Amino acid sequence: MNRFATIESGGEVFSRQNGFTLLEMACVLAIVALLAAILLPYVPHGTTRPQLGAYALEVATVLKLDRMAAIRNRRPVATQVDARTRSLRSGATGQLLRLPDDVELNALLPGSCDERAAFSSINFFPSGMSCGGTIALTRSGVGYEIRVNWLTGGVDVVPHSTF
Repeated sequence: MNRFATIESGGEVFSRQNGFTLLEMACVLAIVALLAAILLPYVPHGTTRPQLGAYALEVATVLKLDRMAAIRNRRPVATQVDARTRSLRSGATGQLLRLPDDVELNALLPGSCDERAAFSSINFFPSGMSCGGTIALTRSGVGYEIRVNWLTGGVDVVPHSTF
C-alpha cells in the first residue's frame, strides 16, 4: 500500500502524506505544556486546607481528653509533643497522633511546669489548670494554633496566616 497519494490538477502533480508535520506536533506539545503550567498549581498536592483544619481539631481533641482525664482521675496527665517527628502522644490513653510530612508542627512550651522540666509536654493538673503552651500547624503559609491556657487549662483552635 502506497503512503503517498498523487493528485493531478491541470497538469500539475501534488503529493500528499498521511500524518502530521514536525511543526504541527511542536505546536500541539507547546499548547499542552502551556495548559499544564497554568492548571498544575490548582491541583491539590498533599494536605489541603480543610485537612489541616481537621488535624488541628484532632490535636485539640487529644489535649481536651487529657485535661478531662486529669480532672476525672484526680492526677496529673502530660501530653507529649515531639515537633521533630510531628507527633503527639496522649498521657491518658497512650494514643499516638502523627501528622503528615508536609505539615509543619511548631510548639511553644514552658521550660518547667510544677517545678519540673517540661520541655516537650503540656501538663494538666487535677484542678483542670495547666502550665499552658501553643502548638502551631502550618502548610503553605496557612495554619492553625492550638492554644492551651495556663490558668484555666482550656484548649482553643485559632486560624492564622504566616505571611
